Amino acid sequence: MSKPRIAIVPGDPSGIGPELIAKLLNDTGVTEAANIVLVGDSHLWEQGAQQADLPVPLTPITEAELAAQEGVHHLDLETISADEIQISTVTEAGGRSSLRCLDKAMDLAQAGLVDGILFAPFNKASMTSAGLNAEDEHRYMARYLGYEGYHSELNVLDDMMTTRVTSHIGLKEVAENITQEAILKAINLANETLLRAGKSRPSIAVAALNPHAGDNGKFGREEIDILEPAIAKAQAKQMNVTGPWPSDTVFLKAKRGEVDAVVTMYHDQGQIAIKLLGFERGVTVAGGLPIPAATPAHGTAFDIAGQNKANVSATRQAFNLLVRMAKTHHAERSQETQL
Repeated sequence: MSKPRIAIVPGDPSGIGPELIAKLLNDTGVTEAANIVLVGDSHLWEQGAQQADLPVPLTPITEAELAAQEGVHHLDLETISADEIQISTVTEAGGRSSLRCLDKAMDLAQAGLVDGILFAPFNKASMTSAGLNAEDEHRYMARYLGYEGYHSELNVLDDMMTTRVTSHIGLKEVAENITQEAILKAINLANETLLRAGKSRPSIAVAALNPHAGDNGKFGREEIDILEPAIAKAQAKQMNVTGPWPSDTVFLKAKRGEVDAVVTMYHDQGQIAIKLLGFERGVTVAGGLPIPAATPAHGTAFDIAGQNKANVSATRQAFNLLVRMAKTHHAERSQETQL
């Protein structure tokens, strides 16, 4: 294939999403890298164009025409009226619009009409009020797609990726949820995602749970009893994995480019490092799902919404990564069709 086809969703109408996509579409090389389908209400894209003071092409297309699409087109939906949009405000209407646009993008992907989904930031409070009924949009996507395999949020900064063994749980619950099986799933997810993104032999470092990697059991035995055996099992499967490394130094290795990914034990262990190293360039990947999907790691930024202050860097990084993953996804799907 020459170019993958990417569905782009505007995110929460009250936030910076429409503005970000307008800026993305006007960034150098974007429209040359992929065929793009803007999924959502025409007035949302016009809103983004006005906020960014940049043109957004709205060439209409139907689903029946998508298979032969080249360039940038717009698949029109009616998910929210213009007078329902309240900039910088959590609203049920904004959440409903977000879910309906995302649903349509997933429908297109399941039908093989697009190779990946880029979504601008959603607001979880708005989505929850509109019936999200899931911990986050990634789990919502898995349920919508009927996917029951292992999946988890991955965070990416430039050429550095993190995944985590536990995620949105209380810190006091972390240790009891650290198991060999959970660690192996996180390692495998990082490895598979990096392979799909074009890394031929990913290098993965596993962060320790305890200070100084437990200091030979002085500060806890999780490293000895759980982490080391899990890493050994991954190595036996020919994965390029090392650790456990003390979590206060492992990201120095990642920053120097010595490893491609860090598997952390809990949410903030990796998130603090990633956001300190480059908050405005971070990307979130819906790792493990059958459809490549990515979004900038920051939120809807209600404090600057509508002011033409949104930084497009993370959205561009998400787009670049998604294009690479989408090419692999398209090739794999084509191969399955031929078998």
